[in-house]
Amino acid sequence: MTKVVHKFGGSSLSSAARYQAVANIILGQCQRGDCVVVSAAGKTTNTLVKLWQSYLQKDDNAFNDILLQVENHQNQLLTELFTSQQANTLLEKLKDELQSIAKAAADLNLHEASLLAHGEVWSARLLAHLLSTLNVSALDVDARSLFTQHQGQLLHAQNKQACIEQLSGEKIHIVTGFIASDCDGNTITLGRNGSDYSATLLANYIDAQAVSIWTDTHGVFSTDPRKVSSAIKYPKVCRAQANLLARLGNPVLHAKTLSPLKDTNIKLQVRSSYDPEAVGTEIVKQGYSKDKRFITTFEELDLIRVEGLATGEVRTLSQLIQHSIHHFSKGGEDYLLVPSNDTHAVASHLQGRGNIVESHLRGLAIVAPSHETHQLTQQVAAVLEQQDVVVRFTHSDGRYALFLTDQSIDSDVLAILHDKVVNKGRELAVIIAGLGNVGEVFVDQCQKQVEKLQANFDLKIVALVRSKEMLFCPSGINIQNWQQQWRSEAQSYQQSDLLERIGELDYEHKVVIDITASDAFSDMYPSFVAHDCHLISANKYAGTAAQAWYGKLLEQLQERNLHWRYNTSVGAGLPINFALADLQNSGDAVTRIEGVFSGTLSWLCSSFDGTKPFSDLVLEAQGMGYTEPDPREDLSGRDMQRKLLILARDLGLELDVEDIALEPLMPEHLATGDWDSFLAKRQDLDTFYQSRYEQSQSEGKALRYTGALDIDEQGQVSAKVGIAYVEAGSAIANLTPGDNIFVITSQWYESNPLVIQGPGAGKEVTAAGIHSDLYWLTQKLK
Repeated sequence: MTKVVHKFGGSSLSSAARYQAVANIILGQCQRGDCVVVSAAGKTTNTLVKLWQSYLQKDDNAFNDILLQVENHQNQLLTELFTSQQANTLLEKLKDELQSIAKAAADLNLHEASLLAHGEVWSARLLAHLLSTLNVSALDVDARSLFTQHQGQLLHAQNKQACIEQLSGEKIHIVTGFIASDCDGNTITLGRNGSDYSATLLANYIDAQAVSIWTDTHGVFSTDPRKVSSAIKYPKVCRAQANLLARLGNPVLHAKTLSPLKDTNIKLQVRSSYDPEAVGTEIVKQGYSKDKRFITTFEELDLIRVEGLATGEVRTLSQLIQHSIHHFSKGGEDYLLVPSNDTHAVASHLQGRGNIVESHLRGLAIVAPSHETHQLTQQVAAVLEQQDVVVRFTHSDGRYALFLTDQSIDSDVLAILHDKVVNKGRELAVIIAGLGNVGEVFVDQCQKQVEKLQANFDLKIVALVRSKEMLFCPSGINIQNWQQQWRSEAQSYQQSDLLERIGELDYEHKVVIDITASDAFSDMYPSFVAHDCHLISANKYAGTAAQAWYGKLLEQLQERNLHWRYNTSVGAGLPINFALADLQNSGDAVTRIEGVFSGTLSWLCSSFDGTKPFSDLVLEAQGMGYTEPDPREDLSGRDMQRKLLILARDLGLELDVEDIALEPLMPEHLATGDWDSFLAKRQDLDTFYQSRYEQSQSEGKALRYTGALDIDEQGQVSAKVGIAYVEAGSAIANLTPGDNIFVITSQWYESNPLVIQGPGAGKEVTAAGIHSDLYWLTQKLK
């Protein structure tokens, strides 16, 4: 059984390079037996329409010039994609077809639909031939042998049988979109942009599992992303809203596309052929997605009031002009919104029953959940009045509102409207992983903090995750009672389960907050990004992973316009990452970072005065919960080494952890064996530290455990974590026990370095730092 029907539009096939890109998508996405529906390449259909118009006008010179344009474009595609030997057969067929077009025109026997059909025929033939050169078994199929109409009605039973018979086997079938035939074998078209309709029809006939509409956009957006940079790409849109948008002229989906999917379980996705790895938008059945907010704009429409509008007449008119027509009733009268260029054809068909109420209109429509439409309509009206946009006609039916205006809605006005009526309705799903000491405090702090954030976002905590169990509630967890809900509803899970649930979330934005200390969880970051999740980390493992993995993750985040905040991975709640970013963004250049980045080692070194053995201090710190369960993890210096690497990468340096020299705060032999064996040899630690302490005292300096990163004028980097003897009067020497300190030297802070100091550990300050990152994210998204 065919798994998927893929459809590629003209923009996806606009050049030889795009054909090659589509072939690569097919290689990666299709299986044997799948079908691919294609439109005409680029603007081919528009050019063929001009050719037809010149034929009707009996303008032979224009006809010959346009036919030459068509020939040159097709020849260019063939010569760029194939060797001369590979292209011979296709060139001969093209030559014969162009000669037949010219002869039919000369004999005054040219047929419009047959002429327009050539675009799709050439696309299918070319793509199938290209796949064959790549050792893919592909066959081009003319849809006129699959789809038959009688008096404007598709013969579904006959068509289904034809599809089953002709599209069986192991080949990938490349099917022409847009065209069909009547019972006499004459060519007919399914309307402009009818290739989407061809794809969903085909999927219905062959009982496919899914349809992928590949376009030049990443999915369905809240408004035109080319005009408004903050437009939201929705991961899911319900069919009813998608159909309404199509009837209002939204170019991503078209009015008839969804009808073959009614009462089926066929999945429909809109994806980008320019970024095939990106997650697109899924068009789902009612009830599988919340209604969203949209703004769609109009250009050059006429408003026609119709008397005695018959059932099915709107569809007939849409077929006549090959364009969707929006119909609505107001005050007991029927109205049509018709492209101005097609008004004459519509008026002629209506034979005096249509009166033009307003002409050459522009404007917009808002589409929103029904309970929000009234309020949003008022807000839009107020903005348009403030922007001196003259509204000539309005209409609302509860699901949408029309504003028909004199002037076009420019990008500036559209951006203001979007910010007023769409951005404030944004939703953010929060997944919190790690419910240890910091995690529990963070969740408790959420009870007040979420209320503040919800002023700009509909923010919901949808998941709480531990190493083996998770509580997942897409509609939001009652955070004030989360422990009880956890006890009754938490379930065991695998990584694939978590990713599947995240993929099903129907939110405009998602963020995974990682408060674990798990390298396995940080390994999932690329998968989270693939599901369009922002990241907030208190976990250091991802920030210190191998440079190749780390660099690839940054690329993925940038490609999807996602954010990653990790301020608490170094310095708990201290704003060290923010400071480094601000310095660089303002044009400064950091030349040195030195400091103490471990609250544990800060406390140990600053507290030691020689009155008690160093190992006693270590055990005291362990008893107070200052250290890791095995304090040797702190004494190893590896934690500070990872933190210094994160800071280095914040400066744009491509380092790995092995590039940072490491001197532990204990003899090497104490790192091996179990904890009891360490305790038995603790005197070795005391001797080790005491000797270094005495050396510092003899030099009049203070013993500290620091990290240091230097960048010389040639850009050479040296980095080390280890024991340091610092000047007695320095900020590092006078460090409050338990504090972290960062001393930053730069071009602007050369003689008097910038110092950031404060608590570098503690569950409260770390949790607060994570909230700071979350607040930053909401402001950035807003």
